This record gives sequence, structure tokens and C-alpha cells, in this order.
Amino acid sequence: MTFWNRRQVAMAALALALGAYPAHAGAVLDRVTAAGTLKVATDANWAPQSFVNANNELDGFDVDVAKAIGKHLGVKVDFVTPGWDIITAGNWAGRWDMHVGSMTPTKKRAEIFDFPAVYYYTPAAVAVHKDSKAKTLADLNGKVVGATSTSTFEAYAKKDLALDAAGAPAFEYKLNPKEVHSYENSTTAFDDLRLGDGVRLDAVVSSLPSILDAVKAGYPIKQVGDPVFYEPLAIAIEHGDPELSAKIADAVRSMKADGTLSKLSEKWYGQDYSKTN
Repeated sequence: MTFWNRRQVAMAALALALGAYPAHAGAVLDRVTAAGTLKVATDANWAPQSFVNANNELDGFDVDVAKAIGKHLGVKVDFVTPGWDIITAGNWAGRWDMHVGSMTPTKKRAEIFDFPAVYYYTPAAVAVHKDSKAKTLADLNGKVVGATSTSTFEAYAKKDLALDAAGAPAFEYKLNPKEVHSYENSTTAFDDLRLGDGVRLDAVVSSLPSILDAVKAGYPIKQVGDPVFYEPLAIAIEHGDPELSAKIADAVRSMKADGTLSKLSEKWYGQDYSKTN
């Protein structure tokens, strides 16, 4: 056998050997599979999406969704609760593998993240103190508004919102605030709003479910006007692991098909936000 014949045989054998094994998983999926644990970042103080319950355990819609994804992947789920600005900055460096925390998939964020699946849609609204004389959103023009830092709610209040994700309905700016104050999360903004009308804030832009949950929890606040925009919310992972992205997409697709997402939405919101109609 000549050198070239031996080389061709060797290359053919190598090709057969490679074909006998499945495609290699991405680095993050490898780590998750080996550890049997999916590390998920979410918020500890954003009910009813995610919050610490009376048993000192994380609970809520996003928490249940993350657990269901972990079940589909065949791994347990561990939660971490970094600040929203830390999550959205990227460069996770293995501190967590996935974010389930109602992130809007915008083009700017897509520079850092992959969004394997949209899992629900939520209305954003404006809350005021119960003693506020505001009857319409126009009554809040020239007032002080609060919102979560780097959120779509803050972007809306600052008239810098770009909802470029698939399925996002068009919207109009209906607020013209004098100042926009940034907060770690909606709850801390509600804490300032509850001090009284105009004491620190005149209004807060947040998700309607969070506003309604705060009212249910005894906050002296109320919704004013109609929802200001609707946004699709997605699972987020960092770039670089298409295999993990595909696994998550498959899990969410299955959860939509078997009604899991609808049931979880009904459980936490009293209505089905997993679809737009």
C-alpha cells in the first residue's frame, strides 16, 4: 500500500469514527449536564414573577418556568439573584447559565445574548399613589416617575424604548415626565411611591402584574390609564452555545404545546399571558 493509499484509508477511518458519535455539546451545556444542575439568575424581589415566600424560598411565575425547563433538560435548578443591571451587562463568566426573569429581547440586548424562546407577553402600566389626583397619563406630565434601572419601563419613561422583538405591538409615548428616577427593582420604586403622592415619586412605570400584586400586598397605589405597551419576554443565555439554546427552545415549545405555560400563567396572574390572543 502506498503512502497516499494509507493516508486515504486513515482519513476514511477517522471520518467513520467521528460519525459514530453525536455532535459535541456546547461548553455551557456540557457543564450543566456534567453537574446535573442548571444555574438560573432571577430577581428575588419582583412578585409575582419571582420573590422570596413565607418559607424563605424563591417562588413565582419565572421560578416555576425555570424549574419546568430544568425538568425538561433532566437537571435540577439552582437560583442566584444578582441585580438586574449586573444580569443585563453580560459577562456572566459561568456564575449562572440562564436568565429567567422577564427580559425583553431587543436588538441591543441581542448583541450580548441569545433568546432561545419567548415564554409570555405582559402589559406595562403606570401606578400612582391612591391619593393622587391624576386621572389620565397626561396628568403626570412634568412629574417625577420611577422605574427599574436599565429596564424597558425606564426606557419608556425616558422615551428611549425600542421594542424590536418579534410579536411586539406598536406603542405611543403617553408620558412626559420632568425626571425619571432609577431603582434596583419595581418593589423599591413602589416603596418610595407608597410614602405619599409626590413625596418622592408621582408615579412608577412597571409591569401590570407587578402593580396588581403590589396592590394585593397592601401598597396604597393604583393603576392610572391603560397599559402603555406590551412586550414579549424571553429566556436569555449568553452567546456561544447553540446546543443549549436549542434544548431550551425545545423545552419551551413543549411547555406551550402541553399547556404548562398557560397553567402557570393562570396560577400566578389569573389569566393566560403565554399567548397574545
